[in-house]
Order: sequence, then C-alpha cells, then structure tokens
Amino acid sequence: MRTFVAIDLAPDLKITLEALIRNIKKGAKGIKWTNSAEMHLTLKFLGDIPPEKAGDIIGLLKTIGEKNTTFPLQLKGTGTFPPGRKRGARVIWAGITETPELMALHEGMEEGFERIGFPREERPFHPHLTLGRVKSTEGIEPVLDELDKYRETDFGGMMVNRIRFFESVLKPDGAHHSVLGEVEFR
Repeated sequence: MRTFVAIDLAPDLKITLEALIRNIKKGAKGIKWTNSAEMHLTLKFLGDIPPEKAGDIIGLLKTIGEKNTTFPLQLKGTGTFPPGRKRGARVIWAGITETPELMALHEGMEEGFERIGFPREERPFHPHLTLGRVKSTEGIEPVLDELDKYRETDFGGMMVNRIRFFESVLKPDGAHHSVLGEVEFR
C-alpha cells in the first residue's frame, strides 16, 4: 500500500486554496489541479509498504506525538518547482512559512523513520501545498502570470495539533487518501 504522513489542512484553508485555484486556472489544459479535499502538507512520503509495517509506523508516530506540542502553521505565497519560468514549471504550489516547530517536527520524523528502515529524503524540506502538477506547458503563461500576483499573499493559518498516516490510492481522476492512523500532540 502506498503511504505518507502529513498534516491535514483545516477546512477553511482548503476553501481558500480552492478559490485560489479557480482564480489562477485561466484555461490551461495541461495542469492536473489538486482536489481541495486531498490537500495536505506531506511530512514524509513512505511509498509502497507491506501492510504489516503499518503498526511500526503508528507506534513511531505516537512517540513523535508525545514529543511535540500544538503549533501555528501559516500559508503564504505561491511559486513553482523548479522555480522560475525558463526551466519549465512542473509543480504549482502555495507556500508554508518555515517555523522552528515545523522544521523540528520534520527533522524528528526523518530521524525516527530512518531508525525503522526508511531512508532520509535527499532533497531539503521546503514546506508547500501542491496546487497543481504540470503535464504540458502549452498555454501555461497566463496561469504563471496570475500565480505571480499571489507570490506574497497571506492565505491564513491554523493550529497543528495532530499528524495523520494516510494511504494513497491512485485512480484515473487522481489520488484518493484514507486515514490509517492519527496521532495528537501533547
């Protein structure tokens, strides 16, 4: 089963990002937009795991939950990966402010998952929410022009008091996520 650990977004933030997507779409056909119901901040993508490994993962998440306290999460700005227009955008995102609490949570997860056999992510952690995946750059310029207008926009925030362990099932209309476990912070 294909799995990951994430912070699920508050419903009001999902509504805000859904409105942002409507504003920036501009008719580009080569972009697969994220369904707001599936929006989350991925902390650790685990990939395909055997079902019997789920118990170890939930046990690790409980330990992580005991070490963390509720903290604020702020959504701000937009951009693309890779950055800039010349190399061709592949991902369109909304940014998340890097706070000491968020970065410590991520680092603690990397350390914990490494101990139970999952390799560390090689790329640096850049907290973001994927709004869309670019399949074709044809007609993307108006989308990027509109996206630039939100580069410094504050989209609101929420308090993070839990992390969730998700299974992701790929379907023709996109990925569908179901919660396998949830851990609250102390």
